[in-house]
Amino acid sequence: MADRIKKFFQKKKVDAKFKMAGPGHKLSESTLSSNNSSHNSRKEAPKRSGLSEESKVAAEAALARLTQKRENPSFNTSLAAIQAQVKKELENERANQAAASASKSTPSERQSRESSVEVDLPRNFAANGVYFKCPLISNDILPRDEWKKNIKTFLYEQLEEERGLTACLIIQSCNNNREKVDTCVETLCKYLENIITHPEEEKFQKIRMSNRAFSERVQPIEGSMELLLAAGFVQQRVMNADGVDEDFLVFQKENVPSIESLVGLIEGLRTAEPIQLELDRNLQVLLPSQAANKVQLPPSFYALSPEEIKREQQLRQEAIEKSQMLRTKAMREKDELREMRKYKFAIIRVRFPDGILLQGTFSVYERYNEIHEFVRENLEHDLPFVLNTPTGHKLIPEEDANKTLIDLRLVPATILTFAWHSSVAEQIHNSPNKDVFLKPEVMVLVQEV
Repeated sequence: MADRIKKFFQKKKVDAKFKMAGPGHKLSESTLSSNNSSHNSRKEAPKRSGLSEESKVAAEAALARLTQKRENPSFNTSLAAIQAQVKKELENERANQAAASASKSTPSERQSRESSVEVDLPRNFAANGVYFKCPLISNDILPRDEWKKNIKTFLYEQLEEERGLTACLIIQSCNNNREKVDTCVETLCKYLENIITHPEEEKFQKIRMSNRAFSERVQPIEGSMELLLAAGFVQQRVMNADGVDEDFLVFQKENVPSIESLVGLIEGLRTAEPIQLELDRNLQVLLPSQAANKVQLPPSFYALSPEEIKREQQLRQEAIEKSQMLRTKAMREKDELREMRKYKFAIIRVRFPDGILLQGTFSVYERYNEIHEFVRENLEHDLPFVLNTPTGHKLIPEEDANKTLIDLRLVPATILTFAWHSSVAEQIHNSPNKDVFLKPEVMVLVQEV
């Protein structure tokens, strides 16, 4: 059955029946209309995709320019401009830090800054949302809610062609309560097993729709009716024992190839799994000033509802009062973990020696190994490296690979510092490419300086 489901998605992807690109536009439409559309798209969760072929070509051109730069020092490359901007920003950052340490702000100034942050909050988001991929269906990158709607649309479009398997996938993918789904699946399997075991007994070939087991366990679950139709049932008005017409689902043998074919539906019900989404890293490359100006997380990063977040803010005052009390290390760690569990996702930034920051989105329950792999995939040189936490702890893949972001206290947002491993540090230092850390196709993601 697993192979059958895999082939099902491969065929649908090749057929390209699942379209989520939105309405087309005529070439004759005005530029103003396009500009308005672009402006409005900022208000909505954007649809994103991977690097296009044009971007890859641009990346190759960037690499060629870097090579030419080494051969001809007078050639002004985009990388040189970025490096100059980063150097300037780092100098300004150090100057600001020195000024801040030299004079303490007054309470009124602090209050003014905090008010400003509140007003400017939407512009200070570190990411504009959390995005997902679904390789089984398409290469699009969308918010979770939009994926849920599109998966549902996709599955219902396949009912005509392959009702049984599609109904199994709808049951698993389009219902939120896993306990109710499991109960529905077992009930449906029992209906079909009774028919297989007792093919001649009429009582097993009718389901009274007002029956409590059916109305509570089966009917509310999306996809269950489609599954019963695929199993040969049809809805009919039938006179019950009291002479009253009622709605029944009646099994009709001629609607299925054979009684034995119901075995395949049972197998599908018990082995089909929800269509899984993969978290997209929402990769960003930031200058130091861009990273400093983006400090807040959007609501989609939280595991709590707005009401729960408000309650947490009220509890924060209690936390301040607690901090005045003498507390054990265990008490402090417990409060720290409780704070981190408010989040579903975290922002991880990696600062390179040249000042550039690489940013990605991670689930708080992902392992450190995922962060390490994320950085490695974007490096120009595939050589050993280490990442250090803000507290100076060196993250070692051999020791920390299976620790979650919560275990490592990297939630909700952390800046890790990158350094080449000591085994290759000297080799890199003597290399003409020592100032190149990220791949050209990644560096082109830096916003214009």
